[in-house]
Amino acid sequence: MAGDGKPHPGRRMTEREFVEWADDTTLAEWVDGDVIIMPPVSSVHDDLQAWLRGLVQGFADHHDLGRAKGPEFMVRLSRQRTRRMPDVLFVSKSREEIIRANYIEGAPDLIIELVSPESVERDWRDKYLEYERAGVREYVVIDHGHGRLQGYALGEDGKYQPIALDGERLCSRVLPGFYLREKWVLGLQRPTIIAALRELGVK
Repeated sequence: MAGDGKPHPGRRMTEREFVEWADDTTLAEWVDGDVIIMPPVSSVHDDLQAWLRGLVQGFADHHDLGRAKGPEFMVRLSRQRTRRMPDVLFVSKSREEIIRANYIEGAPDLIIELVSPESVERDWRDKYLEYERAGVREYVVIDHGHGRLQGYALGEDGKYQPIALDGERLCSRVLPGFYLREKWVLGLQRPTIIAALRELGVK
């Protein structure tokens, strides 16, 4: 759990130093030398993380599309000089070679971030810009505190374009046929993964 690992090193680190310093009990991100310790998440945040990963993986398994991971699996974006830990990520089957033993080398096809009180600027601005530059094809932000669900798709110009909601549904461009309902991710109650997958056509 976050907070159970090592304390902040108190200094900037090279990427090599960060990799050697961090262990599997220390939840931290590395951004161009700066170390960011991830605080413990709320119960609502934790439940939604688990539900989303199960939903994405269940849908991907049914259609043989690829693999979902998160929230403690590192993504290395070398050109941005960052190592991030998205809440949920998806890598398509044709690109599974970027999945290494304990991190992703390069841009996943889809990243979902859940905004917590201390991560508002990081999720809405910093990661948006990093993921856009890295070529993450789709970025979804779920801001439970502000009641907002927003998705972005990477355009041909390499810039994110907002994905308009279809009613209350955010329909994925990366996973055809997959969508998230606002009430699923912004409310305090949501259907079981099995019930949501049935609605998505997974029998």
